[in-house]
Amino acid sequence: MSYSVFARYYDRLTENADYPTRADYLLRLMERHHHEPGETLDLACGTGTLTLLLKERGVDIFGADASVEMLSEAADKAGEGTLFICQPMEKLCLPAPVDTCLCTLDSLNHITSRERLIQVFCRIFESLKPDGLLIFDVNTIYKHREILGDHCYLYDFDEVFCAWQNNYQPRTHKVIITLDFFEPQGKGLYRRSSEQFSERAYSHEEIDSFLCAAGLEIESIYADLTFEPPQADTDREIYVVRKMHHEP
Repeated sequence: MSYSVFARYYDRLTENADYPTRADYLLRLMERHHHEPGETLDLACGTGTLTLLLKERGVDIFGADASVEMLSEAADKAGEGTLFICQPMEKLCLPAPVDTCLCTLDSLNHITSRERLIQVFCRIFESLKPDGLLIFDVNTIYKHREILGDHCYLYDFDEVFCAWQNNYQPRTHKVIITLDFFEPQGKGLYRRSSEQFSERAYSHEEIDSFLCAAGLEIESIYADLTFEPPQADTDREIYVVRKMHHEP
């Protein structure tokens, strides 16, 4: 999937993600589950903000993403010494297994096919060492239905104006997202660019069955950035998942 314009403004549009707090939380979460990060993969790392914050905190980490444009932004921020590889999640193939795989900020919601999501979990299983930990978050069905819905959001920055429009499909809990970017060109002129992608929300039962099919086992599920169980109105959930000792 190409994010040619979105990649340039991704960091501005996701400022509310509070990356430093999220990095600290992930470290506390691993400690809570008695897990040393070891060699860590930041899967679907985007522009690498979280990757670099975790590296600053001492994690031996590298990133992978399917978007060349996102990785270009990540490499510009990182300079030398941080590895980023271009691979789609469902084709993940590492030279050696890792201790930890992170996949954050609803990246797995971008996988809108059940079969492809099982394939992603199978590739993660193959990429983890025995007892390796997968930590990922997902937007919930509640968020897709009640918060994203058919709503429109406007972002007005000096360098770009962005109109974010959602189209919610109740049967599949899929949201089709259309982004229109207006970049000032001077003299009252703007250049318009549009990009579109989809996100799908899955139930607990679906996610559990997909993980089991891949040989992965849920240890805990938390409401976002907490150690509390999700509630009916939780908009993002965090899964802590362990690689089983036996093949699925």
